Amino acid sequence: MKKVMRAALLAAMGACVAGSALAQGGGTLAQVKGKGTVTCGVGPGLAGFGIPDAQGNWSGLDVDLCRAIAAAIFDDPAKVKFVPLSAKDRFTALQSGEVDLLSRNTTWTMSRDTSLGLNFAGINYYDGQGFMVRKKLGIDSALKLAGASICTQQGTTTELNLADYFRNNKMKYEVVAFASNDETVKAYESGRCDAFTTDASGLYAERLKLSDQSEHIVLPEIISKEPLGPVVRHGDDAWLDIVKWTHFAMLNAEELGVTKANAAEMLKSENPEIKRLLGTEGKFGEAVGLSNDWAYRIVKHMGNYGESFERNVGAGSMLKISRGQNALWTKGGLQYAPPIR
Repeated sequence: MKKVMRAALLAAMGACVAGSALAQGGGTLAQVKGKGTVTCGVGPGLAGFGIPDAQGNWSGLDVDLCRAIAAAIFDDPAKVKFVPLSAKDRFTALQSGEVDLLSRNTTWTMSRDTSLGLNFAGINYYDGQGFMVRKKLGIDSALKLAGASICTQQGTTTELNLADYFRNNKMKYEVVAFASNDETVKAYESGRCDAFTTDASGLYAERLKLSDQSEHIVLPEIISKEPLGPVVRHGDDAWLDIVKWTHFAMLNAEELGVTKANAAEMLKSENPEIKRLLGTEGKFGEAVGLSNDWAYRIVKHMGNYGESFERNVGAGSMLKISRGQNALWTKGGLQYAPPIR
């Protein structure tokens, strides 16, 4: 317990030092403008969310958010430096100032939000933890995993969720934990465990890597709430505003029907909400240290949230995940953005 408390204290102290340095340097936005790029901490490779191709070009839902921030600041979505980070190293990299933000399937929890010197800037994907098993086991429910060995990754919320689920259902299990996601998936595929558990989105993404996808099924149970979103350091509210309002702008654009294809035409719209979004009315960009066409820049380069979802994880992607909880609130989902006014 003392070691845990000491680690939390050191993390908080590190965040305070980083926050002080930011204040002296004019804040994260000033530093980003000075170096000419947004340094974005991403996952080491999760299809649909953040993954590089053979040429090192990154794509994914989380990557799109980083590019959208660069578009808002520089009018150029290419001005991003991607830093792949393991689950173990991600928070330290942000606390130390190695990256300007994290955008890599990170769950918003109370302890992370209050004890690490960090702020979550929204939820860009509502997820939940699930299980994958081999079809040949004949298991069709997580409630039939009593006595099973479960592969999972260290340093994530999945270990605690796993313990809670099996304890609540009075089942025994064996946890087989690994330092990296790749190690975990390889162990599962090699047969070192009966099941693999992580966020459901991750299960669909990792199944694509298996030698025979058809031999594996994702069980129907979702055993936790996993609200995933971008993370920034405490102590720089101006930067927090930019990151969260970039996400909100993409959601508002979808709700208002503003797309990558029609953004330029929409500049002529007389709809007051669209005018405020695209910067033809009001000075909302100035309030966050950006030009008033900040949101127009985002949409013209990256599209709205729905477009990003569809091409990365939805119908237009290999994952083909339904919108589900990630549909707009107007369509039965949870995605909801405050208005620009």
